[in-house]
Amino acid sequence: MLATPRLLLRRWREEDVAPLAAVNADPEVMHWIGDGSVRDDQQTRSGIEAMEHEWEAQGFGLFAVEIRSTRELAGFTGLSIPDFLPEVLPAVEVGWRLGRGHWGQGLATEAAAAAVRFGFEDRGLERLVSIAQVGHAASERIMVKLGMHPFGETVDPSCGRRVRVFGLSADRYVTTTR
Repeated sequence: MLATPRLLLRRWREEDVAPLAAVNADPEVMHWIGDGSVRDDQQTRSGIEAMEHEWEAQGFGLFAVEIRSTRELAGFTGLSIPDFLPEVLPAVEVGWRLGRGHWGQGLATEAAAAAVRFGFEDRGLERLVSIAQVGHAASERIMVKLGMHPFGETVDPSCGRRVRVFGLSADRYVTTTR
């Protein structure tokens, strides 16, 4: 569990399925994810199970992001293996998805920065990447705020959409945070 001034990043609970399913059912939220398809309750439940499995297998994963003041689930952030893009492997990706009601408040940056810190300082990772579909300016702004730099562009084979890959090394992270 990680805490930031406004957020609690924690493992998943059964009561998280419905609020995350609402996030995943919003076409505006999902527009830049894969082929843009929304996800139903069962797909969301399967996704949470996969996230928890990654925690067990890798020692890291995607955290549920909870608003500390209201206890509301805002979405998720954390670390995962970007299997959907084999050409960047081996790699660990920092990613995030928040419900539309939580956009524009700096929450994604706050949550992702905590995940980056966790990856480098707690898990000893050497490098993190982040991947955004070309044109998704909001995600790219977050990546830049995290200290990441673009280093490639390719096509996501799962959906045929162009993506831009950003990266940050542990060495660069240390020099920019100290």
